[in-house]
This record gives sequence, C-alpha cells and structure tokens, in this order.
Amino acid sequence: MLNAGDTAWVLISAALVMLMTPGLAFFYGGMVRAKSVLNMLMMNFIALAIVGVLWVLFGFSLSFGNDAFGGLVGNFDYAGLSDAFGKLVGLASEGPPAVAWPGPDALPLLAFCMFQLMFAIITPALISGAIADRAKFWGWTLFVTIWVIVVYFPVAHWVFSFDGFTGKDAVGGWIANQLKALDFAGGTAVHINAGAAGLALALVLGKRKGWPKDTGRPHNVPFVLLGASLLWFGWYGFNAGSALGANDLAGVAFTNTTVATAAAVLGWLVVEQLKFGKPTTLGAASGAVAGLVAITPACGFVSPLGSIAIGLIAGVLCALAISLKFRFGFDDSLDVVGVHLVGGLVGTILIGFFATKSVNPTGADGLFYGGGFKQLGIQVVAALAVLGYSFIMTLIIGFAIKKAGGFRVSTEHEVSGIDEGQHAESAYDFTGMGGLGHSATFPVKPVTKLEEAKA
Repeated sequence: MLNAGDTAWVLISAALVMLMTPGLAFFYGGMVRAKSVLNMLMMNFIALAIVGVLWVLFGFSLSFGNDAFGGLVGNFDYAGLSDAFGKLVGLASEGPPAVAWPGPDALPLLAFCMFQLMFAIITPALISGAIADRAKFWGWTLFVTIWVIVVYFPVAHWVFSFDGFTGKDAVGGWIANQLKALDFAGGTAVHINAGAAGLALALVLGKRKGWPKDTGRPHNVPFVLLGASLLWFGWYGFNAGSALGANDLAGVAFTNTTVATAAAVLGWLVVEQLKFGKPTTLGAASGAVAGLVAITPACGFVSPLGSIAIGLIAGVLCALAISLKFRFGFDDSLDVVGVHLVGGLVGTILIGFFATKSVNPTGADGLFYGGGFKQLGIQVVAALAVLGYSFIMTLIIGFAIKKAGGFRVSTEHEVSGIDEGQHAESAYDFTGMGGLGHSATFPVKPVTKLEEAKA
C-alpha cells in the first residue's frame, strides 16, 4: 500500500542528499588554495551531471535490477527507466518487510530511484578531495564516468539491493542477502568505497609540488564550516531518509546522526588540544564530518548512547589518522582517507559491537549485547571486500587515464593556478579595482602574478 507521507519524506530526503554535494564542494573548496577553488567546486558539481545521466540510462538498473551474476551486479531491466512509471517497490508491495532497510510501505519506484541517485552522485565527489590541486578537469570527468560504472553501480548492488524489493522474485546483492552485513545508509558503499578510491588515486597522481613541506593552507575557513554545516543538514536525508518512511526508525536514525556528530566534534577537538595546544575551526568541521561518516552505517541499528560512543571514537581516531599520510608518504590533499575511509571502517565495524535488536528488531545484537562475534566478523568481511575491490579497480582506472596523459595537470598550471589553467577564470578579483569585473559577456583577463604584485 502506498503511503503519501512516506513518499513525501523520501522525496524530501532525496533533495537533502542532493544538497550535500554542493555542501561538499564548499567544504573542500575552502580547504584548497585560492587559485584552485573553482576547479574543486567544478570537480564536485560535474558529478551531478555525469551520474545523473548515467543513472537513468543504466546505473539504477545495474544497481537495483534483478541480479545478473552471483549477487555482483544487476541486469538491464530498468535501463532508461522505461517501465518505471506507476510501479511500486518495497517488500510491502508483496508482503511484510523481512529486513531492516526497506520501509514498511511501498514506494513509487521513481521516488526510490531519485533518492538512491543522490548517493551515487556524492560518492565519486567525495574522492575528489584526495587529488585536489593537481587533476585535469576532463581527466577527472572521464574517471568519474568509468568509476561509477565499474565500481559504484556493482557495489551499490552488493550492499543496497535486497531480495524481493523491486519485485516478488527479484534477487539482490551478496552483501545484503548472503553475507547479511548491516549498513543502514552507506558506510561501505559510499564512504569505505570513496575512501579506498581516494587512497588509490592519491598514489596514482603522486604528490603535489612541494609536498609535504608545503601542504597548502586552507584559503577560506568560513567556506569549510559552511560546507560542513550543509553536509550535516543534508545528512539527515542521507541517514533518516534511509528508513524509507516517516516512522520511528527515521526518528532513531535522525537522533543518532545528531548525537554521534556532536560527540565526534568533541573528540576531534580534544585531540587537537592535546597535540597542538589549541582547538581549531577546521578541526571542528572535520570532526563533524568524521562523526557523520561513522554513524552512517550504524544509525538505524544502535542506541543513542551507542551512537555517542561511535562518534567519540571516530572523532579521536580520524583526527589521529590524518597524520598517516605523512608517515607513509601519500599526498591525500584533503584527508579523504583519514576521514572517509577510516570513519567508514570505524562505523561499519563498530556495528558488530553496538548493534541491538532493542532498537531495530530486524537488525542484530552486537558483541556488547550478547550477540557474540558473529556480526562483528560479518561487518569486517563486508568492509574489507568493498575496500579491496574499490582500491584495486581505482588503481587500474587511474593508471589507464594517467598513461593516456589525461589526468595530471602540467607543472606550470599546478604552480600558477588550476583555475586559470583549466577553466580560464578565477574565483576572486585581486586587482582591488572597480569596473565591469567578470561577466558571461565580457570576461576579464585573468590577473597574472606580476600584475597582482603591482596592484
């Protein structure tokens, strides 16, 4: 039976998750140099365009179509969404729900499709922070196109496609149905997936000029905090929306998202105080994102007290993990590995400790609630499977694009500014002079370093 309130909540949640990608653009954009900010914004914004088209053509079908091979990828039944009109999905369309994730009422297929599209968009966008300041725009565009087809669509099928959800006889992915790992809103499919890919691309593209001596100071910290705030706001759609209904489970996920994020901010700031003697605004924003990442897979399976513990642990561990790039020598520009890979692993694995059926009867009891080590082992297997697949496939895709000469910008453009080199524009007018400024009709010639100095 169709529930109008649930459908409205899912559509609103889809819009909230869509807002996360521009929010991410500001979060990342504030952390790069002034001469690279437009490139970073565009690397995120282009994901909306690319993935939006691919999702309708065949991405949704590969992710949620009836299984084509061993729980690894869907078929092309929904290619072009030609049969989507008037169709309902959800286990309630055939019988009572049997798993934790699909909501209790049927949904219009297109509402569910658009909600999941926003997950598919932000996942490759997350990767962009690992290679900030040195990637060609069109090389990145090609990478996103190939990566979502080869990596994201199959992994989404593994994790999110439940048996019987899109039809009575529909068969889904192996992690959701055979392994039975718990991932409420994308700790594996989104964050571990993106974090592993970010590590691989950082290795493929190599270090920025002058790194690690010159790490590049954030050019606009208010942008970073604005972006983190937009991410936090949109994340309620990400997590509470994954209940697929305006119900008690959505309230649980909303509550857990709030308190885990708050605890992570405190955890990160305590680490900064102990290590550096001062808490920073950048640290508060990063801590919030780390908490959001960690609670994503767990938000529908743990109690608020468990969420506080997960957030606090994630805030501390992610704050410590961002220094690993200096120890191991990989240039992860904006700490995608330290925040998303580590945070995703923390949240996914801690489900095995903190999950409780008292919160969600269709979930599982973790180690701290008498469930033993079984669910913990399942969570580890799911996390490592996604990590390994994403890392290996990203290495292959990245090296292929690099070999073709299409991935890293020239040294000249990296030093002078990617915005001017890749987009023929700059984010700021440094001349201090009035006049026409930039416009679509009369673009001003980019300011050179010498002209800037004279001004």
